[in-house]
Amino acid sequence: MKRRFMLVLCFMLVASLFTAGSNDGVEAKQKQKKKANVKPGVEVLIEDHLDWLEGKRVGLITNPTGVDRELNSTIDLLYEHPDVNLTALFGAEHGIRGDQEAGEYVESYIDEETGLPVYSLYGSTWKPTEEMLEEVDVLLFDIQDIGSNVYTYIYTLGFAMEAAGEMDKEVIVLDRPNPIGGERVEGPLRSEDAVSFMGRFLLPVRHGMTPGELATMWNHEYSMGVNLKVAKMKGWKRDMHFEDTGLPWVQPSPNIPTQESAYLYAGTELVDDTTLSTGLGTTKPFEQVGAPWIDAEALAEEMKSRDLAGVNFRPAYYTPMFGKYQGERVAGVQVHIEDPSAINLVALGLHLVDAMRDQNPEEFDMTESYTNLIGSTEVPGMILENQPVSEIMQSWEDEQQRWVKKVRNNYLLYGPYPKGAKPYKGLPVLGIFPLDLSAAPGEPVDLTVKGYTKNGERMQISEEAVSWEVEGISGHVEEGTFTAEEDGTGTLYATYEELTAERQAVISTPALENIRYGVHPSYSRIVLDLNKTTTNYELERETDRLLIKIPYGAIQGELDPDGGTIQVSNSPVISEIDYFRQDGDIVVALHVDETVEYETPAFSSRIVLDLQH
Repeated sequence: MKRRFMLVLCFMLVASLFTAGSNDGVEAKQKQKKKANVKPGVEVLIEDHLDWLEGKRVGLITNPTGVDRELNSTIDLLYEHPDVNLTALFGAEHGIRGDQEAGEYVESYIDEETGLPVYSLYGSTWKPTEEMLEEVDVLLFDIQDIGSNVYTYIYTLGFAMEAAGEMDKEVIVLDRPNPIGGERVEGPLRSEDAVSFMGRFLLPVRHGMTPGELATMWNHEYSMGVNLKVAKMKGWKRDMHFEDTGLPWVQPSPNIPTQESAYLYAGTELVDDTTLSTGLGTTKPFEQVGAPWIDAEALAEEMKSRDLAGVNFRPAYYTPMFGKYQGERVAGVQVHIEDPSAINLVALGLHLVDAMRDQNPEEFDMTESYTNLIGSTEVPGMILENQPVSEIMQSWEDEQQRWVKKVRNNYLLYGPYPKGAKPYKGLPVLGIFPLDLSAAPGEPVDLTVKGYTKNGERMQISEEAVSWEVEGISGHVEEGTFTAEEDGTGTLYATYEELTAERQAVISTPALENIRYGVHPSYSRIVLDLNKTTTNYELERETDRLLIKIPYGAIQGELDPDGGTIQVSNSPVISEIDYFRQDGDIVVALHVDETVEYETPAFSSRIVLDLQH
């Protein structure tokens, strides 16, 4: 009896353990299912807002991250939907299939799967052209961002908004999470003197916003006048990191393979543009950093001693397969995430730079591009002067907090909201065109004011209904035309009913300062360096010449003010470049093959022509 009792007892114990294990498994699945509650904007659009696309031709800006919760591609979801007329695709950096390397020139082509044209917004132009949007009424944006101000996808959205405002197209953002959360804002607010691809969109290093929130803010703060809608996510909260969303992870670009690299990027990217390595060319980019001359063990101990919240460090050694220090043994540390919500990413990046520089100051250096990376003209000098990280961070604190409270917090679409902030509920928007108001003294510029109600209805604005005010410069607006009298920088204000839009005006004589060229495998690039951004130049084609005419201009800098000729070597499509002044204009004549095709990518303070081979 005793033995039988023991057998029964053992059976019951095993059964209870099995049941407990089963319950644990069920509870784990329930917890996992409970966590998977964020619905991305593409699903919200299809379920709730298809009326936004009714009767309209749709262009889609996307890449491999554009998927629903079941990993169905946004391209396929829209292309196969009977109520959606998808007519064009647009690719940002890395292309719509994500197979292009960072910074690589992306071509336009026909998509094999759908037969639709794919237009590149990271090649010859960053902004959709009139030709690209000819068969498009509404532009959709569906790309996963990673929360850093030097990750290019959000600026592709900004340039698309510029084109949409100019050409009266609509924009719909299919919103996605900020994978590093929506609460923390870190780093200096980008200076206007530290701009490259970012254009007019000035953000701190870590902005803590979603693409939909950024688009909403830009539309109002830069008076863009865009008919903008956001397909808001359901279930996302500001205190979530990507692992909290339950959404599938798709690497947003070739060098962001994991959630960890995406999370650390906004911090460890600050190691770039120096003689230090960010781990590119390894399986752990932005998770491990170093240089061939670093003592890894000493660096790990130093970083541990700095008591940075949320992270830990271990010595690491790696040999990059490409990029900086390719084939060399690099020593450094791997950053391990312990508490994502506690990490100050900008502090992490600056402390890594500071500690590695201190090991061997003679080996440490930074490029001029570091200004664009950090977004400040002052910080690079402070780093080189070995100023404490705490003092560097204090240098931008006041300006950053003013921007957070007076600007950013007005456009948040998701809670929990910061103290004193309220959810954005939709406001009418007014825009002034051109978006870049740059002219020479005496040069007339025609102005247009456009607006949309909070419901997306176009305002019927007559020229007589707009009142203008010019501040900071000598000039006037008459019958919708602005004319400045002297050099200077100021602001134009347009008021319509109770709405006011503003546009900065830069008045100065455009000066051609240098002419450069570069011959690449598929194209020859001609660069005209100017003293300011100029968009009102003319481009004329003759049999064997391309003429660029810049009105009201002067020749200075490295060029002969009386004109001259530059010989071009090694190019199959251009032989020489003449430059001279004619009737008050600057004229640059490119002697080219009569069949050559060309593109004009947009850059600040320069005119660029890519002559195709």
